[in-house]
Amino acid sequence: MAPYKVLVVDDSAFMRKIFSDLIEKDPSFQVVDTAVNGREAVEKALGLKPDIVTMDVEMPEMNGLEALKLIMAKHPMPVIMLSGINEEGMKETIMALESGAFDFIRKPSLTYSQHIDQVRDALLEQLKAAMAARERRAAFQAEEKKRKRQAGSDRPFVSPATAIPEPKKNKYEPIKRPELFSPKPEVPLEKPERRMKAKKTNPSLPPAVTVEETAAAREYAAAQARTDETDKQPEKRLAFDDLVAIGCSTGGPRALKAVLEKLPADLPAPVVIVQHMPPNFTRSLAQRLNSFSPLEVMEAEDGMKLRAGCAYVAPGGKHMRVVKEADGGLALSLSEDQPVNGHRPSVDTLFESLLPLASLRRHAVLMTGMGSDGAKMMKRLYDSGVKSTFAESEETCVVYGMPRSAVELDCVSHLLPLHQIAAGVVRAVSNGK
Repeated sequence: MAPYKVLVVDDSAFMRKIFSDLIEKDPSFQVVDTAVNGREAVEKALGLKPDIVTMDVEMPEMNGLEALKLIMAKHPMPVIMLSGINEEGMKETIMALESGAFDFIRKPSLTYSQHIDQVRDALLEQLKAAMAARERRAAFQAEEKKRKRQAGSDRPFVSPATAIPEPKKNKYEPIKRPELFSPKPEVPLEKPERRMKAKKTNPSLPPAVTVEETAAAREYAAAQARTDETDKQPEKRLAFDDLVAIGCSTGGPRALKAVLEKLPADLPAPVVIVQHMPPNFTRSLAQRLNSFSPLEVMEAEDGMKLRAGCAYVAPGGKHMRVVKEADGGLALSLSEDQPVNGHRPSVDTLFESLLPLASLRRHAVLMTGMGSDGAKMMKRLYDSGVKSTFAESEETCVVYGMPRSAVELDCVSHLLPLHQIAAGVVRAVSNGK
């Protein structure tokens, strides 16, 4: 089998050499060319059509984010971002993940050879995962086309995508799904705020939505109409009967945006999130999600009390658990215990902490990601009586790993494409199911 073709993009000649050598240590990959800035990267990506691109985030003339958007618009392909650890680089990396980048790695510290070895291992793992995901997606597309032909369907096949379908203009116009990895309009990153967001009227409902989303919205509105207005006051948000826990990895930032921007500001439950990501990047992720979501989204801190209508992102490098306090309220506990399933934070660790909280209606969600983190403890939750378990279906996953592991353990009560998960969660919370 011929090696996969890689285009390496970096403004530093030294870093281009470092990454080219790291990649070609594996005979499965061949660096076919390099580029010194984003403009050259776009030209070579469209001309050479490599199997995968490694893209520096910060470059002169045209940066990695701008180049990524152009590549995805003209000829989508897997792109792995190479990020520095400065604040601007982290912000750009988060936006790149939203715009369709497969994943990212931090650039190595050239002072420590051990760090270079770690970066090499992480880079090769991501290159292989990206190629495996591409081949699995191609097989899924082929199987779906075959199934539709056999069923005699004359509807056009829609390739899997991680984006939400565009709202219908009228009930007779078909839903338009953007191509996989298509760029999204850029939203400025906001500074974190400690005050609560102002409520918005029906923020989760576009002018026209799918039948399931409309039904869920009606159920949610009916449930809210029965709720006394005083229960919505800020001081009352410490009292709630539901808790939503979400776990994701590769492809997660874009999936989280798709879900959180459709959850209402007055959701009567807190949302706790584990996204596999290094330290510092999770703060930028939380700030970015906060600019999209009607919920108040923040990076979790040790001892934070949980409030309904808020979402908490586990910090990179720390496990996050939900714990009951002496006064009966719930708070977050952070630790630097050993990694679980190779991850810290770990979804399994978060889900395990929900097991003793039997007085709550718990809703567990697993979305796109490599590996099986979260599946084992979702199974334990399911076997203990938690029937509100969600997994993202293969048709929209960037990597169908974590959700597939849960499906194989037969512990998923709702297997849904990405654009239906928010509606499913809203329905489950409003119905208490």
